[in-house]
Amino acid sequence: MQADWWWGLAGGLMIGTAAGIYLLVHGRILGASGIIGGLVDGSGRDNATERLWFLAGVVVVPVLLLPLYDGVTTHATSNGVLLVASGLLVGIGTRLANGCTSGHGVCGISRFSLRGIVATAFYLLGGGLALAIGRHVLGVI
Repeated sequence: MQADWWWGLAGGLMIGTAAGIYLLVHGRILGASGIIGGLVDGSGRDNATERLWFLAGVVVVPVLLLPLYDGVTTHATSNGVLLVASGLLVGIGTRLANGCTSGHGVCGISRFSLRGIVATAFYLLGGGLALAIGRHVLGVI
């Protein structure tokens, strides 16, 4: 559909707004992988409540917006093994890069962080390479 770019714009505005609010309220960069990782490895015990509220918002807000999703489709594969493998690889990659798109891409680039800019460039290149190999070599995408 021609207006699908609106969904990307709306999502970007919501992520940017959430990152700004998180920084103003908590004084820290909103990095989703760090928030989740701190719960998983136990390093975020001192602020586990705010981390859990963040995760609740990540789950609840899309559910509340479901009435607006009429006609929106994804192009995700229906291959469950591929989805799980992809999720695990993204999780490993975010831990290796010390951040994810929200931390490096949204917050890092907006603060002109060289580390955020370089990390974003590399994960975008890695994603493009994975897509090219998955689609044109392996035929799984």
